[in-house]
Amino acid sequence: MSETTSTNEENKLPLNGRRAIPPNYSNDEENEVPEMEAFGLIPRGFNPRDYLRVVDIYMFKEPQEINKQEHHTDKYYNPKLIVRRGQAFQIQIDFNRPYKPETDQFWLEFLMGRYPQQNKGTYIPVVVGNVLKPGQWGAKIIHRENNSIRLSIMSSATCIIGKFRLYVAVLTPYGILRTRRNSATDTYILFNPWCQLDAVYMDDEKERQEYVLNDVGIVFHGNVEDVKSRSWSYGQFEENILDACLFLMDKAELELSGRGNPIKICRVASAVINSRDEDGVIAGSWNNSYDYGVAPSAWTGSVDILLEYYSSKQPVRYGQCWVFAGVFNTFLRCLGIPARLITNYSSAHDNNANLRLDFFLDDEGKVDTRLTKDSVWNYHCWNEAWMTRPDLPVGFGGWQVVDGTPQETSDGMYRCGPASVQAIKHGHVCFQFDAPFVYAEVNSDIFYTRVEKNGAQVVEKIDTTRIGQLIVTKEVGGDGMVDITEEYKFREGSDEERLALETAVMYGVKKQSVQDTTYQPQTDVDMDFQAQKAVLGNDFKVTITFRNKSRNSYTATTYLSGNIVFYTGVTKSEFKKHSFSAKLEPSSSSSFNIVIKSSEYMSELLEQASFHFFVTARINETGKILAVQKAVMLEIPTLRIKTKGELVAGKEASVIVEFTNPLKQTLENVTLRLEGPGVLRTIKKEFGRTPMNSTLTWEVKFFPMRPGLRKLIASLNSNALRHVYGEGCGCWCNF
Repeated sequence: MSETTSTNEENKLPLNGRRAIPPNYSNDEENEVPEMEAFGLIPRGFNPRDYLRVVDIYMFKEPQEINKQEHHTDKYYNPKLIVRRGQAFQIQIDFNRPYKPETDQFWLEFLMGRYPQQNKGTYIPVVVGNVLKPGQWGAKIIHRENNSIRLSIMSSATCIIGKFRLYVAVLTPYGILRTRRNSATDTYILFNPWCQLDAVYMDDEKERQEYVLNDVGIVFHGNVEDVKSRSWSYGQFEENILDACLFLMDKAELELSGRGNPIKICRVASAVINSRDEDGVIAGSWNNSYDYGVAPSAWTGSVDILLEYYSSKQPVRYGQCWVFAGVFNTFLRCLGIPARLITNYSSAHDNNANLRLDFFLDDEGKVDTRLTKDSVWNYHCWNEAWMTRPDLPVGFGGWQVVDGTPQETSDGMYRCGPASVQAIKHGHVCFQFDAPFVYAEVNSDIFYTRVEKNGAQVVEKIDTTRIGQLIVTKEVGGDGMVDITEEYKFREGSDEERLALETAVMYGVKKQSVQDTTYQPQTDVDMDFQAQKAVLGNDFKVTITFRNKSRNSYTATTYLSGNIVFYTGVTKSEFKKHSFSAKLEPSSSSSFNIVIKSSEYMSELLEQASFHFFVTARINETGKILAVQKAVMLEIPTLRIKTKGELVAGKEASVIVEFTNPLKQTLENVTLRLEGPGVLRTIKKEFGRTPMNSTLTWEVKFFPMRPGLRKLIASLNSNALRHVYGEGCGCWCNF
């Protein structure tokens, strides 16, 4: 087949009996636009140069110029014009002669994709008029001088977002003359939280600065009694990140015509962020083995992940919940949707959404690992995106839960949300999308059920307060933590909470009542468990305290099981078993200490240094069982970061990263990563071995790219030690 024939074949539309035009999924693909679109036969002697002709178009696209300043897009490392929808921007057109409004007629054309259509919003002709209407496409001349005119162009507050191609069309008696295809005039249009007519409008300027323009965030992790935090570089303004985020929508095959709707964008993005369906961005791994990839704890931000995916088109290995949430936040903020990262402590992974997690005990009171399948995540990270919800009744707009971590399928794909936070709080879980799943994550109860030898099940204890007891996010304008639990649920035991639960049950959430099982709570003896704050590599002490409120003497056969767990609450191995008999005197408290030695746990330890202790006690005189469980996190050492030299943008500076190995063993395969959004692209260095008690020092020289207070974030990864972080700040002047 000749080359010409082959090209013609490629240009033909694929045959499809259902639609004349194929689906328009790709922002990158283009159609050919004729420079001369004749109305009929063109008479001999027609010369386009005799008519009004565009010589040049000036886009005012530099960061310091009017468009990027007024549209809050000056931070994007992108040479093209980037504006926000529903807000006017300016361009200048230079003609070959002065423009005469009485006789000359021209208009602008914005095109997207390979098959632009006006009714799909992918072909937008903009006629020049005398007045601009808020939130509607239009253009008017605001200045004329010699051969030049300056236009103010208003885009629709509902227009699709992405990269448009710009043409200027001039009417002649014989046809339409258009400018040549020029990628320098390409225009990105994004969501606009500053525009009252936009679905993502947010009225507080401090919140807009935080949830749209802040390119560094905080991930809260650890557990509810030992909250830890680390910085995460979102980097939504870094070079090629905007194109990478637009590519994700192409990858998800979201029709271009649907890209003005933040609900649709969030829905498809929550599926494409993970690789479970159609090779999305990040491959998850929760098994402590990260061959041929990067350990989730080693990432310091989203930029490397998105750029690697954009270039390779293959899932990036590996991520866990905070990595999915960090990348999702970058995607949302980059496109202009206000977003924040949320951490839910003691998060229920409830497969059948029945608001119940079962921990089974055998006849002696020990945990039966064979029957116990449910798990409580120490924490789980998801995102909230801000938008109106015209598809729901009034009052359910605002923050919406979206989650890119693959947990359960929704409409056949691993995705979650957007689910209205208000709907979750009030139990209105009938409203799309995935509200029952999120409701269960923050509202489940833990049932401790003893299985007798004859198979009968006796509920020994119900814990109604542990799940979702703390839900947090980063504060606006600072690095502190804000407790937002009350945005998700009413106070435990309140009338409002009971009403919300009844509403959720009415709308289909399964709730097994206690009446369905035998429940015999122990009331006259309480048991409590506390762990001493412990540093990784050291021994520490745990304490079990009984309080006998009765006038009877009891003996309690007590079992302690110490397990090394993934942060998802799934057990890797049991490293400590201890049993003893406790004598409980009437109306008194008794405490018992148990020492946990480092030699017992170090060889099995997982990356987040997370333990899970189960304590059960059988009151011999009554046969009743007490049960308590607690997650314990060890203190992990941190990296020290300091800057030195001149703090001037564009001049060489240096940063020093230091780490002292506190373990009683040599660290193997040590890798350091360092990045600073707006200052330093990610660099990494492999150190091999770091002997015990020795200090590793790494000095990096670099040229800070832009002035201002910027954060530097570092992580250390090794075979025996992960989740080691450090951060430092530098304020670079603009001399």
